[in-house]
Formats: sequence, C-alpha cells, structure tokens
Amino acid sequence: MLRQPAFGHRLRKLRLARGLSQTALAGDGMSTGYLSRLESGARQPTERAVGYLAGRLGLEVSDFEEPATGSLAHALTLAASTGSPDAIEALRQALAAEGHESPVLRWQALWLLAQAARVQGDHAAERERLAQLVALGEEVGVSELRVRGLTRLARCLRSIGEITPAVDAAVEAHRIALREELGVEDRATALLALVSVQAEAGRMGDARLHADELTALVRGRSDALWAEAMWTAAAVRMRQGDYPGAQACLDDALDRFSSQEDLVLWIRLRLATGRLHLQKMPADPAQAQRRAEEAEAALAFVGTPALRQDLTALKADLAFATGRYDDARALLGELAADQPRMTYRGQVRLEILRHQLLILAGDPSGIQGLRALAQQAQEDANIDLAAEIWRVLADALTEAGQTGQVGQVGQVGQVGQAGQAGQAGQVVRGGQAGRLSAAAAVGG
Repeated sequence: MLRQPAFGHRLRKLRLARGLSQTALAGDGMSTGYLSRLESGARQPTERAVGYLAGRLGLEVSDFEEPATGSLAHALTLAASTGSPDAIEALRQALAAEGHESPVLRWQALWLLAQAARVQGDHAAERERLAQLVALGEEVGVSELRVRGLTRLARCLRSIGEITPAVDAAVEAHRIALREELGVEDRATALLALVSVQAEAGRMGDARLHADELTALVRGRSDALWAEAMWTAAAVRMRQGDYPGAQACLDDALDRFSSQEDLVLWIRLRLATGRLHLQKMPADPAQAQRRAEEAEAALAFVGTPALRQDLTALKADLAFATGRYDDARALLGELAADQPRMTYRGQVRLEILRHQLLILAGDPSGIQGLRALAQQAQEDANIDLAAEIWRVLADALTEAGQTGQVGQVGQVGQVGQAGQAGQAGQVVRGGQAGRLSAAAAVGG
C-alpha cells in the first residue's frame, strides 16, 4: 500500500512534470477536490484511485513509489560528483519533476545541465538552460549567482554569434561584480566574458584594457581560471596583430597548466595554439601539426563531439596551409556529415575555408560566398569576424590575380582595393579608422 504523504508528494511532482492542472488530471473519473486531498496527503489513496491516476498519467502503479534517487538534491549530488551521462539525465528528470525545491537547488541543477550541454557542443540547449538560470538568479537575489549566470550566458551567446546581447550580459555581470566588490574568481570570470565579447564586437581598445586588467588580477596563479585568462589575452593580442605577444601568453599557459587540472581546457589550449601557428606571420605549420597531435592523443580520454570537430577543423586548415587541398576538402566533407557542435565562429571558419577552395578551383561562387559571409557577420555586429573575412577575400582575389573593389563593409566603412599587398584597407567607425585585423579566432 502506498503511504501518505509520500504518495501525494510524488503524485504532484508527476502531474507538474507533465504540465497538467488538477482538473486536467482528474478528468471525468475523479473530483478535483479528492485529487487535491490526495496531493496534500489528507487522504489515503485506494487501489482504484491509484490505478485510475496511473492510467491518466500513462504510468505504471509502481511509478508512484518515490525512488531513492528521486529528489533533486540527491540527483544534484550524483551529477556533481560523477558527471556521467546517466547522472546528468537523472538530474534533468528530477529538475522537471520538482516544483517545490528551493530556488538555489534549482539554480545549481540548471548550472550543471548548462555545463553538460556546453561540453557536448549543444549550444541551443545551453542557452535555454542559462536563460532560465539568469531569471532564477534574479529571483534569488544573490549577487554571485547573478554574475555567474550572466557571465556564462554572455559566453554562450558569443559562441552562437549573438554579439549584441552577449555584450549586454557581460557588461551587466562586470558592473555587478565591481559594485558588490565580489571575489577574484567572480570578477575574473566576468572580465573573461567581457574581453571576449568586446573583441568580437571590434572594440579592441576596450578589450585590450580589460585583458590587461584580467591578467593582473590572476597573476601568480596557475589554475584553470589563470589559463583561460592567458588564452583570452592571447586572443586579443592575436587580433591586434601582436603575434609574439599572443604566442608568449599561450606558451606560458601550455607550460604551466596541468592536464590534471582540466583535461578539456588543456586540449583546447593546444588547438588554439595550433591555430595561432597557422595564422601568425610567417606561419609555422610544423608547430601547428605538433599541437594537433598532442590534442589528438588526449582526445582518447575526453573525446566529446565538439572537441573532435575542432580538431578536424584544425587539420583541415593545416592541410590547406600546406597545399594539400584534396585533404582539406575531404576533412570538410567529414565535418559536413556530422551534426555541427562547433561555435558560430568555428562554423563560419569552415565556410571561409570551403569558399577559399572554390576560388582556387576557379569557381566564382567562392567570391560571392565570402562576401555574403562578411556581410552577415557585420549585420550580426561581429565586426572582428567580418574584418577577417574581408581580409581573406582580399588575399584570395590577389592570389587569383583579380583586381578591383572588394566591396563595402556595410555601415562600418569601406574595404579598399584587393590587390594592394593583400590588405583589406581601412574600417571606418564613428570617424575613427583602424587597420583590419589579420587574426582569426583563438579565443575560448
């Protein structure tokens, strides 16, 4: 016999998980008053009532027994301690079933679910969880939780190419962290997000100032926060054309950050460094190959789809840089056959490479494709990425022996002649002119 109040507690969770009102669940065979008393624990359920409710919910009678692992707190403990796919799925189900748990517990559950989605490269699921988490953080009113939610949301939005809302979230997180005088970790993570989105938005002066503030804040550490700070500082320097400075930051992180601290981050640092070696002037394919091999060896232990796609993309770039165009096409085809798990910038980078290969093959659609990509990046306020695409187009036209106007950089300014030493000209914004960056993404 099922006992109260455990039965009523379980019944209510199952009803709420399905989005049903008491009236909808009761139907014609039970009064809502009786159902309400069952849920409150005021009435002991009969076998007939249990059978009826099980049928209405599409369950077995045994499903009304509260499992030992049924509470959100228990599921949260398992997910935090193991991180296994089964534990994450159990946490998702527990969160869906719990309508009464404390907001802080629900915040922690959403945080872990968003983190699991990010590792798998499921940015849509991550964004959904983070939007819920930010709203819950406002409800809880704890400054640290508000900053952490906004920071993670900003980085997620940046990953999917939504730069304007990403900047808004990062600015708000940084403002709260400073106003409330939060600890180093919260201030540093807010700065990490702020620097990344400012760089994407083309606000390189602000990004460099905040990057320097970030590295000063974490000086003396060698943990994951410090490694991410060095990576972010390298990204800004790379986009400013400071290749030696970028390499110094990443080399420091490679030397001092241990794989035992965070193997996923350890791999991503090597992928980022491999890209830097391909994009600096002059390029160093041999060092890029070395970093790709290091990353590939470690993927045997944490081979998530997103990381594997990032590695394959680096191999495709390496093949292109060394003139192995058929290999580059084959690797792009391999990526096209998978469900995309890469960031927005990563996916655009693949499209850039695909269009470059078309141009080399004499297909004029490659030129139109690059121009369309650049214009779309501008419309998305991703100014840094747009500048990079215009530069690639200018270089491609130069190498193909073509001359003339590359095109217009939307509302931002005008790109000059493509045949002038591979330069894409000047970007004019708010009356200020600045060189187009030759750097692509190395930021996390």
